[in-house]
Amino acid sequence: MRIVLDTNVVVSGLLSALGPPGRVIESVFAGEVTPLYDDRILAEYAAVLARPRFRFDAGDVEWFMTAVRMGEGVLAPPLAVNLPDPSDLKFVEVAVAGGADAIVAGNLRDFRLSQGKLAVAILSPRALMDRLR
Repeated sequence: MRIVLDTNVVVSGLLSALGPPGRVIESVFAGEVTPLYDDRILAEYAAVLARPRFRFDAGDVEWFMTAVRMGEGVLAPPLAVNLPDPSDLKFVEVAVAGGADAIVAGNLRDFRLSQGKLAVAILSPRALMDRLR
């Protein structure tokens, strides 16, 4: 399954291996899912995971980033889509351009359009795990 991971799932999954976000991260490491990314997504992951409040070990962050880079890099053209948080548009652009099966996000409302429908499924970590079973 080809997925795009919203940063909140990455943070939650790295903070605790227990629960659906942690299992999503495990599925990335195990090669059960293929993460899609571009430079903007990698930069956001790196910036957020480096925040002192999370206290992530630099080696663990690099291990995660390496696992993501083993997925598929995507060149994503801009889309004319309005999301509640415009900074989330990169995830949609990569998902659409890369033919992702889903965007996995902790807050599904972040990806609701005021009009129309996205061309990619938005799944919670639990819904992804249910699909993988």
